[in-house]
Amino acid sequence: MFKLFQPNRIFRITSKAPKYILFLFVIVLSIGLTEALILSPEDYKQSDAVRIMYVHVPAAWTTLGIFSSITLLSISGFIFKNKNFFLISKSLAPSGFVFNIIALVTGSIWGKPTWGTWWAWDARITSMLILALFYAMYLVSWRIYESEEKVFKITTFITIIGIVNVPITKYSVDWWNTLHQPASINILSKSSIHSSMLFPLLIMTAAFALFSLLIFLMKYNTELIKIKNKGLDRL
Repeated sequence: MFKLFQPNRIFRITSKAPKYILFLFVIVLSIGLTEALILSPEDYKQSDAVRIMYVHVPAAWTTLGIFSSITLLSISGFIFKNKNFFLISKSLAPSGFVFNIIALVTGSIWGKPTWGTWWAWDARITSMLILALFYAMYLVSWRIYESEEKVFKITTFITIIGIVNVPITKYSVDWWNTLHQPASINILSKSSIHSSMLFPLLIMTAAFALFSLLIFLMKYNTELIKIKNKGLDRL
């Protein structure tokens, strides 16, 4: 079983993947931007300002998905004493944090023409800011603690506390009366967004997912090289 986690074996696979992911990302992003900026219609209320949605929403979805993945991997790594799970989590975190910042910035830009202000302590916005703080604490922990055992425990604790904020972020617009509009896309019920806007939104989400995968692979490969340089046989 441990042979599966040998750095040389993993690196042979992950080192070749980025160029293919980059090629696919460029294609999907080109299609997404064409659909979002040219082919999709204006909103009857927000006009062209609605096009910010095609960056803001995928960024928000991606950062929530990554933090959820980090939490699951951290807990699994702590229970099964598998260092590779922590390594994957550590490599995922930077892209999750970047997309969190993008979601906050684009949300602020979108808020100016729709709400008349750059920032409001709305439940959705505030919970996204709190999530960014958890990301920051997670990344800083890897920087300041040298002991692997200690950093594994601390980062796992941070993700367990932080994951509570994920459903709060997702359902904040339903639980509280906020400035933020209600969810337009529902998995279990009919979505209120028109297909002409839903299609480019999903394409852009796929592009963001590919970009986060690309960043992850670059970071993960760097971590594997560090392990190989230390002369370790397995993770």
